[in-house]
Amino acid sequence: MKLAFLFPGQGSQMPGLLSELPESEATRKVLDSATESLNENIFNFHSPDALRSTTAVQISLLSAGVAAFKAFESEGVKPDFVAGHSVGAFSAAVAAGVLEFGEAVKIVKIRGELMESAYPTGYGMGVVLGMDSYNVQSIIDQHFDKEYPVFIANQNGPDQLTISGAISAIQKVLIETRRNGARRAELLNVSTPSHCQLLLPVAEKLAEALQQVKIYPPSIPYAGNRNARILSNPFDIRQDLAESVSSPVKWHDASTVLYEKGVRLFIEMPPGAVLSRLAAKAFPDARVLSVAENGFDDCQFIAKREKLK
Repeated sequence: MKLAFLFPGQGSQMPGLLSELPESEATRKVLDSATESLNENIFNFHSPDALRSTTAVQISLLSAGVAAFKAFESEGVKPDFVAGHSVGAFSAAVAAGVLEFGEAVKIVKIRGELMESAYPTGYGMGVVLGMDSYNVQSIIDQHFDKEYPVFIANQNGPDQLTISGAISAIQKVLIETRRNGARRAELLNVSTPSHCQLLLPVAEKLAEALQQVKIYPPSIPYAGNRNARILSNPFDIRQDLAESVSSPVKWHDASTVLYEKGVRLFIEMPPGAVLSRLAAKAFPDARVLSVAENGFDDCQFIAKREKLK
């Protein structure tokens, strides 16, 4: 049975998330490395006050994802594929051996700071459940305002979309989607207009920063965000990491590619459970777990057992 590790993105954070990681020497080494790279204690980044910052959120998620991966690796569990949603792609890239963790911490810090400075207030994201992209786009087209724009950002499932842009415009679209039958439509706990053309300048600067970093061929196949393809060329992965910040994440397509490649066991790294729920809904015959909900010990036990079949 093939196994995929899924790394969550922004929105899955919670205060104290780094204290909930599996206790192991491998985990401690990752957190110590993060502290060294930042020249600041990594545990300063997961407090309630700190997590108001996009930069702190992204650094915490990166560190949590890689620490959990290393804990699995220390137990002899290696996935056949990795995929990460948004900033989770950096965790996936580290797990795949494309980026050194210390370099990834520095790049993600730059990413978060660029995103925060681009639109410090008045912008964010929303989620719409129970409507397809055609109908959501139709509502956006009816209410689009160049001064306060809104765009479809991510397609997480056939009827689960995120929208991104000015908060005032997002709220109008959310009201209209609810009127038109969406079962849920609300703002997300994200303070930047991620994965839309508003962040093109951020993507360009991020690409410049990534050009200064050594990129290696992946040792584990990596599923990209932008094109929902398995990427084996390190330069393609570098491009995916840079440009996905201003491009919609095709998460449903990417996870479908993993399923088509034979993945029947999905395990989501902490602190998330959204990606595992999406996989469980999309692939009912697959085994789907999350460390946050099922616990590390059970996840690694099941992974070892299933991989032996």
